[in-house]
Amino acid sequence: MSRVTVSPNKDGLLQAGKPWFYLADTVWSVFSNASIEEWAQYLDYRRMQNFNALQISMLPILHDASNTYVGLAPFHLGDNGKWNFSHINDEFFDKAETMVAMACDKGFVPVLVVLWNNYVPGTWANKKASDSTMPKDAVKPYTEYVARRFSKYNPMYFISGDSKFETAEIIEYFDISLRALKEIEPHALTAMHPTSNFHQLDDKFIQSSDLDLYIYQSGHHLQEQHMTYGLAEAFSEKSVKRPIINSEPCYEGHGHGNQYGRFDEFDLRRAFWSSVLSGAKAGFTYGAHGIWSWHKKGAEFNNEGFSKIPFDWSASLTLRGAWDVGYSKWIFEQYKLFDLNPRQDLIDSPYPDIRTAASEDLNTIVIYTPYANDVQLHIELSEYQVVMINLQDRHIIIPELSYDENGTKVAMTQMNVDTLLIATRL
Repeated sequence: MSRVTVSPNKDGLLQAGKPWFYLADTVWSVFSNASIEEWAQYLDYRRMQNFNALQISMLPILHDASNTYVGLAPFHLGDNGKWNFSHINDEFFDKAETMVAMACDKGFVPVLVVLWNNYVPGTWANKKASDSTMPKDAVKPYTEYVARRFSKYNPMYFISGDSKFETAEIIEYFDISLRALKEIEPHALTAMHPTSNFHQLDDKFIQSSDLDLYIYQSGHHLQEQHMTYGLAEAFSEKSVKRPIINSEPCYEGHGHGNQYGRFDEFDLRRAFWSSVLSGAKAGFTYGAHGIWSWHKKGAEFNNEGFSKIPFDWSASLTLRGAWDVGYSKWIFEQYKLFDLNPRQDLIDSPYPDIRTAASEDLNTIVIYTPYANDVQLHIELSEYQVVMINLQDRHIIIPELSYDENGTKVAMTQMNVDTLLIATRL
């Protein structure tokens, strides 16, 4: 598996020197919760669906988890009956390495979270799992162990997991890990995985030459789904330019964040195109509620109030949204949309959820409309080939266009579906 690199213009990714769109699935807990046989089945299915990366936590997630652990622990027990973070359990990482090797053999790029925030003192998640706090002096040797062990697989790394960076000590923990990893893997791509609706990275990380990507979590609150594009815009305004990825949108099947109801395939399509057309065009991450925690029917789950009970992992593997985001990646690559940039100024609409992007020369214009509506463009499309895609059913629509002194009006389609309009200059 060749290494992923940052494009010269700092807004995309390359693999083997060619543009590469990152489409990851969220499998945080597989090292601790999945069997090798289950993993093999999973890899075959997701590869078929056009995924090319997998986000995995090196260590078990303790504060938000399904009780489906397979018995191995990453550290041996100390005399106090708790994990001794200075005594790594090689057997746990033997299994993890086997799983990473299997993923690479199938063509996936492993994306490894080094230090989930529940291991860092003072974080919001550590307060729920304080018995498993990693001492500061264990962070560097642990990170070095991970980097040396997995470097042969050319992974990408998320240094933090689900973090708010609340205190100076928390920032120091992740800074120690970032610097330790880069000393061993200077060419590996790194990012900080933040909590929901968060973009206020400490300036130490913004200015660091060791940080390569911006990633964000638009999250699992129903009322915050506008952050799919809001956070893309916020990271686009940072003083140092980096590729941007929505690495944790709403999970399909996940509850509406302390509310009744669950996200479905439409919400994932909307998250994909709202993110990608708003500046987060380096890639996108999908998640299924039941896969990320590797849930099994009847198992305990310790975050039901916020998330609702997950589906069995084998059921969540087949949810429709994974096919939809795989299809969306195919559209992105087939139409070579790597050079698009946000252009909300091209449309006249009171609805910011309608997202627009275009190439610099305006040879390609793309509009995502989550709900059927007329769209007025400040540009005439008479010299363009215009196609509309019904994303729900994957049908091609020839849109109804009319022209006047104001530009082009795209008439509302007579279907209650989300659509993607692609205009290419003839």
